[in-house]
Amino acid sequence: MTDLQTYLDFARDVAWEAGRLTLGYYQTSLRPDFKADESPVTVADREAEKLIRARIEEKFPGHAIIGEEFGDSGRASSHRWIIDPIDGTRSFVRGVPLYAVLIGLEIEGKCEVGVANFPALGEMVSAGSGLGCWWNGRRARVSAVERLEQALVSHYDVAAFDKSGKQAVLEQLKKTANYRVGWCDAYGYLLVATGRAELMLDPMMNPWDCAPFPPILSEAGGYFGDWRGNVNIYAGEALGTTQKLLPQVLQITGGSAK
Repeated sequence: MTDLQTYLDFARDVAWEAGRLTLGYYQTSLRPDFKADESPVTVADREAEKLIRARIEEKFPGHAIIGEEFGDSGRASSHRWIIDPIDGTRSFVRGVPLYAVLIGLEIEGKCEVGVANFPALGEMVSAGSGLGCWWNGRRARVSAVERLEQALVSHYDVAAFDKSGKQAVLEQLKKTANYRVGWCDAYGYLLVATGRAELMLDPMMNPWDCAPFPPILSEAGGYFGDWRGNVNIYAGEALGTTQKLLPQVLQITGGSAK
């Protein structure tokens, strides 16, 4: 049986390689196409996902794969790679460096390995269960802030809170938290894992947008999951925070600490 360190090293290498590919298209006036839901997609998204899938097929041919652009491989396996070749395509096409290559590995239904590479920023955060969380080669830890009133909160597009019927949560955070910033996508979870923010909140979420973050936040001493306190990438919503602040956050989101 392959150990998690081998999977983690592999995912880091592939995320870096795919990131280099995306940089070849970055800030080149690339024109996106638009999917049925009006979200943008580019040749860089497709080419990066093809690269990641090819590397997985070469190294672990028995593993399942699901990706944002090319869907589910349809293979039954205890190991499933979940990939988003460019998380934050809107940022990418506008030349904003907050996009990421995301690779997660789910084993027997649990996310055990995660890598989030931010090529335009030169930042990578990665983790495997029991292996620690690493940020550009050094250990990453969440913030020690103990009160939400002192917290920096990142969040996704404010319109998504309206669309999902969760505007009241954002309004309460506006009243409670110390500072609130948007335009983060995956970068908000990197900020939480490295202690530079205390909360990242997404009212709408797909599994491929967040598969790396359960191990990353857990190994950094934090929490990633749904708004009710369950570690989960399939809830259609997500938040990342510290363990100290989680009970306070769940009071606002309507959950309870598990």
